[in-house]
Amino acid sequence: MTGRQPPANYEIRVRGHLGTTMRRAFPALGAQTRGQDTLLRGAVEDQAALHGVLAQIEALGLELLEVRRLPAACHPPGGATTPVKRGSR
Repeated sequence: MTGRQPPANYEIRVRGHLGTTMRRAFPALGAQTRGQDTLLRGAVEDQAALHGVLAQIEALGLELLEVRRLPAACHPPGGATTPVKRGSR
């Protein structure tokens, strides 16, 4: 199998409200506050890019609560249109 798959949409929930500075760490993802948590949403190019986002969350000391891959037809509101790519953190 040599064909590349299209980017997948993800919703990543972290504890707390992210301020402007913290949100800048995830420029390709939209951010939305839900209750006491923040949802980061958007397209992620591949598993390597997803691991990069998760590593950035860890490096910033954020508490990861949930990672969900959204259905292919779902374009999350507030999500960026440019996918997160490997090495873009």
